[in-house]
Amino acid sequence: MRLEAVSAEHGVTSLADRAYTAIQDKLIMLDIRPNDAIVEGDLAEQLGVGRTPVREALKRLEAERLVVSFPRRGTFATGVDVADLGHISEIRAHLEPVAARRAAEGASPTLRQLLLDMADKTDELDVLGIERHELMRWDLTVHRTIYRASRNPHLEDVLVRYDNLATRIFCLFLERLPSVPQHVGEHGELLRAIAGGQADLAADIARRHVTGFEQAVRTII
Repeated sequence: MRLEAVSAEHGVTSLADRAYTAIQDKLIMLDIRPNDAIVEGDLAEQLGVGRTPVREALKRLEAERLVVSFPRRGTFATGVDVADLGHISEIRAHLEPVAARRAAEGASPTLRQLLLDMADKTDELDVLGIERHELMRWDLTVHRTIYRASRNPHLEDVLVRYDNLATRIFCLFLERLPSVPQHVGEHGELLRAIAGGQADLAADIARRHVTGFEQAVRTII
């Protein structure tokens, strides 16, 4: 992904921010696979920047557990294992319902309409025919919109971090998961519940969405 495309999509300006966004995308979408070595020079060349912005980006990504550095060995994309799935799901199962509830209780009329429009778009997705990256980016967009609608920036930061890690797992097993249409369809239900101000229902759907994903992955690993 070239930095010009990233900056246009995310509105970031500094080279370090742009490098961070681009490398994060590569890690989440598994263009950089779990446990792969991260070569700063190669990334800098791919992104059209110097090594310093790449190095700064990798420091931020290490704090998010997307990469790990070892003295004298270098930097690597973090691995994925069953323990990761359980730990991530435990956090999300508690916090995703909180975000959904807060969004349902406090969303503005304009935001409620946006959520309804997103629900309609979700229903129209050709889940089995859509390109993997496009599907996963839509999944991220839905979750981030809900987090932002919670109007709690600290909750949003935590959930974005763990949704990134969960999406890596989703991408890793996407081709083997038979429940992808159901998983994506739940987004429409969740968006409509939030838009309708149905806080209890939204929280329940969010919780089932997270736990159902964990259960689906565990059946194939």
